[in-house]
Amino acid sequence: MARMAGRRTLFAVPVLGVVTFAVFALAQASPFDPVQAYAGSAALNASEENLAQLRANLGVDQALVPHWWHWLTSALHGDLGRSAVMRQPVVDVIGERIGWSVLLASVAFAMALVGGTVLGVLAARRPGGLVDKAATSAAYVLEAAPPFWLGLLVIWLFSLELGVLPAGGLTDAGAGVVTVRQVLSHLVLPAAVLAATQLPWFILYVRQGVGDALDEEPVRGARARGLPERTVLLGHALRTGLLPVLTLIGPRVPEMITGTVLVETVFSWPGIGATTVQAATSVDFPLLAALTALATAAVLFGNLVSDLLSGLADPRVGFDG
Repeated sequence: MARMAGRRTLFAVPVLGVVTFAVFALAQASPFDPVQAYAGSAALNASEENLAQLRANLGVDQALVPHWWHWLTSALHGDLGRSAVMRQPVVDVIGERIGWSVLLASVAFAMALVGGTVLGVLAARRPGGLVDKAATSAAYVLEAAPPFWLGLLVIWLFSLELGVLPAGGLTDAGAGVVTVRQVLSHLVLPAAVLAATQLPWFILYVRQGVGDALDEEPVRGARARGLPERTVLLGHALRTGLLPVLTLIGPRVPEMITGTVLVETVFSWPGIGATTVQAATSVDFPLLAALTALATAAVLFGNLVSDLLSGLADPRVGFDG
């Protein structure tokens, strides 16, 4: 495990370097002017000298390689630069928002894992039955539904029509203090939508894994010995059937990050995802590079955790990756 973690860490260093360079290259090739985004309407009446000075202050007048190298060397010393769109250090921008994104993603992932496992087991118990058909049909429908469409749909239903849950934000309008009750009530809809985007994969994988395990000899032997069906299902088939689910953690991280960006934007959730959209539209070089590096690190970490869990759960897999 230590060797695998060490190899993956060494591999992550050049990957992060290439990714951040690509961000600066794409941003510099973008038709959007970061100075215009920073100055807003004031840029229309500003002189060329003032605009040139503003470009120098923001550091966007540098060539691609020197600009990227200056940001990279500063980042290695803990200085991620200053966000032009947020008007504060990038470290502060990330520090203020990453906790809310982690909360949203963690709750959504837990909901998808528990819900997908329960529905997958119930579907595998009686293949072709009513529960199986309903669960698999729901999985395929949710898989095809875009996250932003689901978000708008639940806002219309639960906020506008029924009025039982808030439509967005972190707290109620006009609230001066952030309370746990308000955060939890505002978390329900975005977490449910984000969980729904991951739910199909867990349902289908658990259904397939448990269904295959029920046909294996150890499970048949347990049934032949007269063990209760619940014990056979939960104690034998589920343990074996959940092994393929562990491999889902790594591949699901990129989709979870993408879904978080869309969900946070729809529900005005003050996390990293919504900030990424602002950084991209404003061509905020330092903030965009830091957020992209953070997302890349999360994907690499997710794949590492997935491989480690697979190796621990099944010794045949090993830790050679």
